Amino acid sequence: MNDAEHGGLPRGSSHFRELTRAECEERLREHVVGRVGFCGAAGPLILPVNYRVHTGQVVFRTSAYGMLAELRRRTPVAFEIDGIDEPAETGWDVLGRGTAEAVMHDHLLTELWGSGPIPWAKGTRNMFIAITLTSLTGRVIRGPFAD
Repeated sequence: MNDAEHGGLPRGSSHFRELTRAECEERLREHVVGRVGFCGAAGPLILPVNYRVHTGQVVFRTSAYGMLAELRRRTPVAFEIDGIDEPAETGWDVLGRGTAEAVMHDHLLTELWGSGPIPWAKGTRNMFIAITLTSLTGRVIRGPFAD
């Protein structure tokens, strides 16, 4: 494997490499499953969602009656995606921070109904939540013996 296949880290090193904002945005566009972290009524929560990036926001659908429905009102959140290869001791993560709230604009709702995201979870999921990211960071790690 070459250094590029290890996230740009030299062989034999055990370091983190920061991802650029452009690399973070690219990984967000390439993937469809992430986790939303927020402080809900029952305390801190981290829940998986499938999502898509639309007009620079992370958007997902949820039930109006589930735990994620708490995000209908403007709420501070964290959003993370990652890729882990445990046997190779390599991985990466992208972490966004910002605010989530229900999508309310008719034009945007029409676009989202036509283009996704489509939830993997069964049941009625007709509430769109959009996360506006105010920060986006990421990193790659490669273990010292990951050759």
